[in-house]
Amino acid sequence: MKPTLVVLAAGMGSRYGGLKQIDPVGPNGEIILDYSIYDAIRGGFGKVVFIIRKDIEADFKEVVSKRWEGKIELDYVYQQLDAIPAPFTVPEGRTKPWGTGHAVMCAAGKVNEPFAVINADDFYGKSGFEQLGKALSENTDPSQFYMVGFPIKNTLSEFGSVSRGICELDENNNLKEVIERTKIEALGGGRAVFTDDNGEKVELCGEEISSMNFWGFMPSLFDGMGAMFEEFLKERGTELKSEFYIPFVVAEMIHNGKANVKVLRSADSWFGVTYREDKPRVQADIKALIAKGVYPENLFA
Repeated sequence: MKPTLVVLAAGMGSRYGGLKQIDPVGPNGEIILDYSIYDAIRGGFGKVVFIIRKDIEADFKEVVSKRWEGKIELDYVYQQLDAIPAPFTVPEGRTKPWGTGHAVMCAAGKVNEPFAVINADDFYGKSGFEQLGKALSENTDPSQFYMVGFPIKNTLSEFGSVSRGICELDENNNLKEVIERTKIEALGGGRAVFTDDNGEKVELCGEEISSMNFWGFMPSLFDGMGAMFEEFLKERGTELKSEFYIPFVVAEMIHNGKANVKVLRSADSWFGVTYREDKPRVQADIKALIAKGVYPENLFA
């Protein structure tokens, strides 16, 4: 059975100033997501499920559906703010979605096979899709999950500090914990430094594995997510900006012995568009990959 690619595309990108998921970065109008779908197809994926919001549906489908219909099966689900279980209600004034974990929950009715999860506006590269597609296609253990990790040196920004989830692994490359680090700044030569909870500067060598929200799951992920989300709503459901994240769900399942997460290492560089200033760099990086023959000049030719 071919795995499915689940794409988190409900965010508007407020800091970016527009719907960055469909902003062209390739030489023929390709968006970042086009490269991910292209890589997924050649990595053995058979379907794409987009998680979007109703208010961006028309614009999103206008760009994405026309390009990929007939090349791979497409489906859509909607992450709505009021899609929460009774007796919980959306607090007055809340406009922020409930987070990546809630978004994935919305796809439960559409996904019955092994699946990957990615962000729509992040470029992950060919290697991760090849490794993850193979692993998911061959896996028969419902408790075996995967995460594609990147050396942190391949995820830094030249435009300022970033926040990253630094992975702690065991001797078998299984994920033990993801520790969120903020204000990570490049030092040059792949090295970086972050500020810890005590305000102290801590240096990184650059080879530390970072989680960039590139996951591989079995459908068993959905088992128990509802109960976890209800617990989240009990504790933080009245807050205006609290979010139910995928790493929280994964950490709970690892802690409870319900999942094992094998970390697959990608040597590719991750890049994304957070601010408009990032776009020229992304365009240049894609152009360089085309020159190396990793991608064709026109994905749709």
